[in-house]
Amino acid sequence: MAEWLYEEGIGEARAGLIEHGRLVEALIERETDAARAGSVVQGRLIATLIPKKRGVVRLLSGEEALLEPIPPRLAEGANVLVEILREAIAEEGRPKRAKARVAPPGVKPHPGPSLLQRIRATGVPVVPCPAHEEDRLEAHGWSELMEEAMSGEVGTEAAALRLYLTPAMLLIDVDGSLPPAQLGPKGAKLAAQTIRRMGLCGSIGIDLPTMNNKDERMIAAAQIDKYLSLPFERTAVNGFGFLQIIRRRERANVMELLRENPVLTAALALLRRAERHGTGGAATLIAAPAVIDLLRQRSEWIDLLARRRGGEVGLRADPALTISGGHVA
Repeated sequence: MAEWLYEEGIGEARAGLIEHGRLVEALIERETDAARAGSVVQGRLIATLIPKKRGVVRLLSGEEALLEPIPPRLAEGANVLVEILREAIAEEGRPKRAKARVAPPGVKPHPGPSLLQRIRATGVPVVPCPAHEEDRLEAHGWSELMEEAMSGEVGTEAAALRLYLTPAMLLIDVDGSLPPAQLGPKGAKLAAQTIRRMGLCGSIGIDLPTMNNKDERMIAAAQIDKYLSLPFERTAVNGFGFLQIIRRRERANVMELLRENPVLTAALALLRRAERHGTGGAATLIAAPAVIDLLRQRSEWIDLLARRRGGEVGLRADPALTISGGHVA
């Protein structure tokens, strides 16, 4: 039986899909003013990049989005109601703006679905996981998955993945001590499971070992079809062991989300631990100065933590700690 485990955390919401006792999909939604996928919002065309094809719309929030295509009679400076197809995504060097299209006639402005609404829409039972109960996400390997997303390394010596985020595509390199005929299928299975667990979307390239013949390559490709949930498109495995997968992209994946701001990631992880530390009451969060500085700026998070714990929460910076080395006392 499948079920979603859902946490309404401080600063972010988290959900994990559990199937047959395994964490097969992780989703995170952070507090942000950016428009969600599925939102319909008012904007104004501020620039034309390609006539009739692509322009930039400034939303009421101040966020900018790419508009494709531009309606024939829409001039720069004109207001336009748009639907957000893909949320803004941080990338090294040049962040991707949100992507939008003109909203269908008759549609009124509305926010996009929240994480909780999205998982409810799947029809799979949703189980709330408050902090005062057993940490069910952690029992299914939540922290391990977060570490894999941050490091980009998954697997064991026999079959391991290295994940690389690039502006063009996400690349997955498969390596290991197994012979190519065994490593190919095992690596393809591990890659498919990782793609689903981390919500990896868009263009994904998988570099499998070079296999001896077409039958071995077909066996490896079949593992993708078996372990990666639809919808997606893929190529065959070519003679060099490479295949490409395309999955619809609406928002940042777990890797992008965690890596966008490592200090924020560490701060939110520390807040999660603090919610579950001991039996409640007063607590002190001890972390690297950058983490403590961020938490001081977000005093509403500390106030919420204090209410949930039922005691005063203090902050203490320790320069000897790494960004991820915070703890609760």
